[in-house]
This record gives sequence, C-alpha cells and structure tokens, in this order.
Amino acid sequence: MLVRDWMTPDPFTVLPTTPVMEALNSLSQRGFRRLPVVDESGGLIGITTRKDLRDAVPSKAATLSIWEINFLLSKLTVGEMMAKPVLTAQVGEYMEDAALRMRQCGVGGLPVLDDRQRLCGILTVGDVLEAFTHTLGQDEGGQRLYLRLPDVPGSLEQAARAVQPSNIISLATSGAAQGQREFVMRVVGEAASSAGQRLRDAGFEVE
Repeated sequence: MLVRDWMTPDPFTVLPTTPVMEALNSLSQRGFRRLPVVDESGGLIGITTRKDLRDAVPSKAATLSIWEINFLLSKLTVGEMMAKPVLTAQVGEYMEDAALRMRQCGVGGLPVLDDRQRLCGILTVGDVLEAFTHTLGQDEGGQRLYLRLPDVPGSLEQAARAVQPSNIISLATSGAAQGQREFVMRVVGEAASSAGQRLRDAGFEVE
C-alpha cells in the first residue's frame, strides 16, 4: 500500500507572494485545510494551513482601525506565514511510514514528492483513514472478529482453518502481551455469521 495509491494528486498551490486573504478565500472556496507553497518554477518551498492564515488576521478586538487592518492584510503574504522547511512524503513510500511520520510530528498532511523531488500530491489524515478502513475490509461487509491467539508459530494457521468455509479478507494485529497476540479478522462468504463460534469450538478466545 503506497502513498501514490491514496494521495490527492496535483494539489492546489500558491506562490509566496500570494496575499493572505486571497489564500484564505481559496481554501474556503475549495474546502481545503492546507496549501503547499511553491516558487515560480513549481518547486516546493513551504506549506501553510487555514489556521496559520486565520491567526495572521487581526481579531475584531484589535485596536487598529478598519483602514489600518485592510492595509496590513493587503501587504501580508503567504511567504511571511508559511512553515519551512516542509515535512514531506515520497510518492513511492509505504503508507504506514508516512502515517507514522504524521503522528510523530503532529501534522495533518504531507506534500508528496515524485522521484524528481517535484510536488505531485498531498497526503492527509483523511486519506490515511480511508486507506486504513479499506485495508481492514470495512467497505466489504462480512463479520468482524476480535480474537486472542497464543503468540507462537502455527496458532494463526490453526485459527484460519477453523474459520473455513468462510473467506478471510483482512487480518491485523495490535500487539502481544502475556504470551498472547491480539488479532482483528474480517471474514465473508459462506457461514461467515458463525465463524466466531467455530473459532470458540476450536478452543480460541473470541470477542
């Protein structure tokens, strides 16, 4: 599962000379939360978010006059507010690596660079969630099973046999503790509704 398969390609961008109000209007009209900032040649040089831009706008409680506020906003550009250097993802890297970097760095989106290090897409938390639910088979229905297996070779194979004649379409593990490993399994097809009972009958712990 690669970033290229889930990113939003060809993201909308702005120049560093773009006025802050113009960038805010673009975000509102398009429903985006972040804007990659590029130079005249299209090279990525920064990124800004809706929150960054709004924070740059004086509040209603400001002591400035309307004329002064409008004058300041007309002079304030994206280049003065953008974050740099930019945390990015590579188009050919694994989704889980990019998602981990987003979580560790506390960001909601990553501009994506191609093999020539040119901007080709953007990956957001929404894209990660879509990939996550797809990988777990959430959009295919069936039966979701949560089970604990002995953390030893062969235990998963035995559980897979017990699930038959149902078909396993996704399988994930969330870690091991006290000699057991937790799994989330999704099964579809023949006798899927009774797969959990077949696992219990085979001696496995199923919730």
